[in-house]
Amino acid sequence: MAQQSVQTVLATTDVFQTGDIKWKHFNVDTSNTCPKPLLVFTPTVPGTYPVILFCHGFCVLNSFYSSLLAHITSHGFIVVAPQLFCMGLPMLGLCEVKFAGKVADWITEGLQAQLTKHVNENIEAKLESLILAGHSRGGKTAFAVALGYAKTNLKFSALIGIDPVAGLSKCKICRTLPHILTGVPQSFNLNMPVVVIGTGLGPEKASCCSPPCAPDGVNHVEFFTECKPPCAHFITTEYGHMDMLDDDTPGIIGGTVKCICKNGTGPKDLMRRTVGGLVVAFLRAYLSAQWKDLNAILADPSIAPAKLDDPVVYLAA
Repeated sequence: MAQQSVQTVLATTDVFQTGDIKWKHFNVDTSNTCPKPLLVFTPTVPGTYPVILFCHGFCVLNSFYSSLLAHITSHGFIVVAPQLFCMGLPMLGLCEVKFAGKVADWITEGLQAQLTKHVNENIEAKLESLILAGHSRGGKTAFAVALGYAKTNLKFSALIGIDPVAGLSKCKICRTLPHILTGVPQSFNLNMPVVVIGTGLGPEKASCCSPPCAPDGVNHVEFFTECKPPCAHFITTEYGHMDMLDDDTPGIIGGTVKCICKNGTGPKDLMRRTVGGLVVAFLRAYLSAQWKDLNAILADPSIAPAKLDDPVVYLAA
């Protein structure tokens, strides 16, 4: 397995800036036969767009990702973000994975009608295959769905883990169900391209009284290690586990997420634009064979708004 060699390219790309496509967002509640409440971000410019199912992190509201999801949408994607559980009422991991699978099934059956209702009939969801994505525990949920732990016959085209976490520590009893990490390199049986975006400060404690939010042994490093090619790994060196959330996260939940994890000192907008841009560049490359943006980042990672460690990308064997 050889690391991808990158030819010298003009290191410029638009993915780290807001895209040119106008967008809006709307809510879908469970009265529309949807298994969980949804926040949907969609372009308003007529066209057919790939769909991303995005799973939020542990005890985090889906609305806290609005700026990040809007950035991705502005480059030509529909994002469906379910609220899988509420603060104080987290589900067992297997239940959470099950509901994520049910939302995926609903997307193929119910999303198009909602797009027509809230936008217009000229916005089409590309439903032949879906993209799975998630942050923190939601990243682990996305991996679990991709690995077949949810009852769905859907074909998924790509998988995105944003600082995925599988538990409080590498001790098996402290991991959330299902136990998908094996400790064996390239053990994930995934027939799709995968990108893992980690944080440099995730494994650090916010204080002496709190555990790290993305502990060593169960964080992005292990998730990437267990992926087979094609896969990519990026690390935002100077940012923390919750730094891709909105600046304004109101209420008790919002106050908690601001202090529970180690945070970077730079503007969070730089982190959001970096994560959003990496997602867009990766999907353009692997879904549309448009490699310009990803190659530009690989040739010069410093073009990203937030500092990146040297990325690693492996092509399919």
